[in-house]
Amino acid sequence: MAIINVTPDSFSDGGLHATTDKAIAHALACVEAGSDILDIGGESTRPGAAHVTAEEELARVVPVIEALAARTDVLLSIDTYRAATARAAIAAGAHIINDVHGLQREPDIASVAADSGAGLCIMHTGRGRETLSDVIEDQIFFLAQSLDIARAAGVPPEAITLDPGFGFAKETAEENVELMVRFEELHRFGLPLLAGTSRKRFLGTLTGRDAAERDAATAATTVALRLKGAAVFRVHNVAINRDALAVADAMLAVQKRLAEGTKS
Repeated sequence: MAIINVTPDSFSDGGLHATTDKAIAHALACVEAGSDILDIGGESTRPGAAHVTAEEELARVVPVIEALAARTDVLLSIDTYRAATARAAIAAGAHIINDVHGLQREPDIASVAADSGAGLCIMHTGRGRETLSDVIEDQIFFLAQSLDIARAAGVPPEAITLDPGFGFAKETAEENVELMVRFEELHRFGLPLLAGTSRKRFLGTLTGRDAAERDAATAATTVALRLKGAAVFRVHNVAINRDALAVADAMLAVQKRLAEGTKS
């Protein structure tokens, strides 16, 4: 899943693809690099980012989605928490709704997914609320509520992917690393898991590198989380993470072969 920020102020690449033409060109380059999904967002989610009105968000993302729907067959995802934006994006050609507030900011967004048949990515966040001290217990507490909203709206389980929300009110590198170490515990939900570590601040803490220089560290997390069962990887640099996944998947294939040999 390639990150397409149609924004002037995203933490890593804000302003680089802020116009419609630049966003389209970047998205098509990501497809050439091997992206399976393009995640298009019109509002930065970095801490302290400027508020964007619903009208401005729509003006940023809808022309990009319409153009990409006409020029590529890859899946298109709308990165929004607003039900109205999600509805307009689906009408423009998007296939997936990616909500960083886990359906808990505007619960009607779940009905948009159910009514349209769109895929739904539900992200955990600790922003704006009290969190539990244990990183996995808080995941379970929050995501269980989100899944209740999805079920009540009629979203089928096979349409849902869960994102543990690396960096979203996980304030320390240690907390994010613990979430990586314990990632397998999230399989209790029985749903595909998305890893969104790309260029996050905790990688800067670990490596001392600025955001644009964190692709190697991101690829390291991609390998680690693939080995723990992550299914989707939301990244800025598609090529380096495709290479990382090729290595991880080769390891998993050999691991499976050895396990089957032991059983026989």
